[in-house]
Amino acid sequence: MEVEKYEALTDELTFSKRDRILDIGCGTGRSLVGIAPAVPPTCTTVGLDPFDDRIILGNAPGLARRNARNAGLDASVVRGDGTRLPVSDDSMDVVTACRMLHDLSATAANRTLSEAHRVCRPDGRLGVLELPITHVESSNPTEYWCERVSDAGFDIAVVEELDLNDKRYVVIIGEPR
Repeated sequence: MEVEKYEALTDELTFSKRDRILDIGCGTGRSLVGIAPAVPPTCTTVGLDPFDDRIILGNAPGLARRNARNAGLDASVVRGDGTRLPVSDDSMDVVTACRMLHDLSATAANRTLSEAHRVCRPDGRLGVLELPITHVESSNPTEYWCERVSDAGFDIAVVEELDLNDKRYVVIIGEPR
């Protein structure tokens, strides 16, 4: 796993000052494993995914939980939909969405980001790690994802474009406004 992409994300989220983390679209736990080195053991971490094994063979809550645990992260893993987060308003210090928004329809991606805003505490942070894939062919990926995050109610605090081993990523940190 390319840890640099997760380090670029976690360096800006300052997990040491946070208590509750929600990882939307955790899937097999890859993103939970990616953020694990930065998450203090005092944090409550929740991974959420629809766990559709038609998309990823073997994708199930147990696999995500096991992968997180093997990375040293004690995470609760729940089945759910990012467009209707089963989480209370203003209850999360950090919300992450790693390499999954591009897999959703534009409407679902926008709704997921709006839901992230709803559950993020006023002093919380949103961390997006995304591939350079958009729902509009001719758009610049960094500008596109920044606009989606901003439209969901976040001020953009950090934007970073990464080129790692011939793969590109966009890291965006948002703060609720």
